[in-house]
Amino acid sequence: MKVAPEEWIIEADISMMQSAMEAGTLSAVQLVQLYVERIRKHDGPINAILELNPDALEIAFSLDEERRHSGRRSMLHGIPILLKDNIDTCDRMHTSAGSVALANSIAPTDAFIVARLREAGAVLLGKANMTEWANAMSDSMWAGYSSRGGIVLNPYGPGNVFVGGSSSGSAAAVAANFCAASIGTETSGSIVCPASYNFAVGIKPTVGLVSRSGIIPLSRSQDTAGPIARTVTDAAILLGALTGEDERDEAMMHSGRRTCDDYTPFLDASFIHKARIGVPRYYCGELDEAAAAVLEAAIAVLRSLGATVVDSVELPCAGIEWDRNVVRHEFKKDLNDYLARLHPEVPVRTMKELIAYNKVHADVALKYGQGGLERCEETSGSLHEPVYLRALQHNRMMSREQGIDYALRAYQLDALLFQGHHGSEIAARAGYPLVTVPGGYASNGSVSTAGYVTDGPYGITFSGTAYSEPTLIKLAYAFEQATKHRFPPDIGLNVEGEPVGELESLYEI
Repeated sequence: MKVAPEEWIIEADISMMQSAMEAGTLSAVQLVQLYVERIRKHDGPINAILELNPDALEIAFSLDEERRHSGRRSMLHGIPILLKDNIDTCDRMHTSAGSVALANSIAPTDAFIVARLREAGAVLLGKANMTEWANAMSDSMWAGYSSRGGIVLNPYGPGNVFVGGSSSGSAAAVAANFCAASIGTETSGSIVCPASYNFAVGIKPTVGLVSRSGIIPLSRSQDTAGPIARTVTDAAILLGALTGEDERDEAMMHSGRRTCDDYTPFLDASFIHKARIGVPRYYCGELDEAAAAVLEAAIAVLRSLGATVVDSVELPCAGIEWDRNVVRHEFKKDLNDYLARLHPEVPVRTMKELIAYNKVHADVALKYGQGGLERCEETSGSLHEPVYLRALQHNRMMSREQGIDYALRAYQLDALLFQGHHGSEIAARAGYPLVTVPGGYASNGSVSTAGYVTDGPYGITFSGTAYSEPTLIKLAYAFEQATKHRFPPDIGLNVEGEPVGELESLYEI
């Protein structure tokens, strides 16, 4: 039976796409067209895509020609990838962090990781919607909302199932099969949270593994970009393409940095037999019944695979208050530096001007206020204040020596296990990696106190020390291969929708 073109891309992985292109049964141009048509039909109720790259088909055509004449550059040659809207691209796409103030801003240069993706031969398909300013604008802003793009909804239950934030569009697009994979960013939970709730794999790398140059900043001590994909294999392929030393990012310049340009050798399911994994039970206290059941089932699976699960482990940092002054001070300094480099026609050049712009355009820009921005503007923006320096030292000590590193050492562990994003704040303050993988799907019909149904996808997350991505990938891969929990959302194949972004030029090649 002949499979309809759109059906072919549903759950297709990067290896499948490369095999088809190598065999000549698929081209990068056709692949882009398939994803664009799927977005046209089905993104309406999900709203994951902020804009599409008007040059995507031209780029795909060029890459097809290159493949025919000299072969592929890498496993990403001709593969359509979406970028979160806070990642700079020096082309005809905008970079706005979801803000109407930057809706017309074209970045002066590519982000370092964008240059890496272009070098690898990836097709940058477009920009994904996100929580505005990476959820630093307002305490009451809904996850996935931006003034420029509106609200992102979870394809497993639009409006009912929580979408997560702030890389909500990146995760929802992957889940809905709108791209081969995507790039998100995380300051605290912003990759692993939406990946978990959208039944995707998310890797939040060690701070310093992946360059932040050309990414709209929030916190220099916590920010990182990372892959979101449907499989651990695809996430590992994408991670390898992102790592590369960038002297403009000071986090990459320390002597302890350990990196690989290929993480696929760590797709090793046999490692699980000798692994020791700890469960910090303190962080299970806020789990609802469905999430707790997913975690317990995951523990049983890990034990059945031969892992030693230490249940539970105690972290001295459990229950402490993280000092919020770190992000509060860093955001103003780094955002001011970023805005100052933009084109003179961009209407805001400082955080102060951004706040003023939002007030003038309050009917569009301030649906949820801007209390977060106003609190950050109160700081000096110098990063020399004693309150900031003490906060940074406190958070790092508690998250590392009294947190993750303590637990790994005291219990002789390879990794810690959390449910979804619970516990992500520890890794955020430490600057340590996380890998989340689909953990199970709940179907019990209950509703959370926030008004969301608790039916839907849940992830489990492995956490480790600095540059432990190889170990975490091994664990996530073993669990994924043993469970195969992921399945695509039922968003239909015949829903008519409006075109998204500048699409007309895509069909002129």
